[in-house]
Amino acid sequence: MPTLRQQRVCELLKRAIGEAIRREFNVSDVGLITVNDVDCPGDLKTAVVYVSILGNADQQKRGISKLTDHRARIQELVAKSVVLKYTPVLRFAVDDSLGRGNRIMQILDELDKASPPPEQK
Repeated sequence: MPTLRQQRVCELLKRAIGEAIRREFNVSDVGLITVNDVDCPGDLKTAVVYVSILGNADQQKRGISKLTDHRARIQELVAKSVVLKYTPVLRFAVDDSLGRGNRIMQILDELDKASPPPEQK
């Protein structure tokens, strides 16, 4: 269970990383990149950034590769906006939970349409 400090730092990092990505990357080139969550261990020296990329498959591939290539620049921008003893080393991971959630909602809608309405007495 993360401590309150870890939670606050992760939320600050999430906002700062999102702002840095918004400033650095063009949406038409890499798609819409959203920072969903940031996971930090107790020492706060590393951080896993879970992102979702809305766009076509080519934009998604370019988006994750650009994030990985520009990791140092994003860390530099985060270091300027969030004052910590150590700036965490960022690692980006694609979070596909939105796609899975949409798929589940689609399946539930199909089941609702397929099943007959219950009879009332």
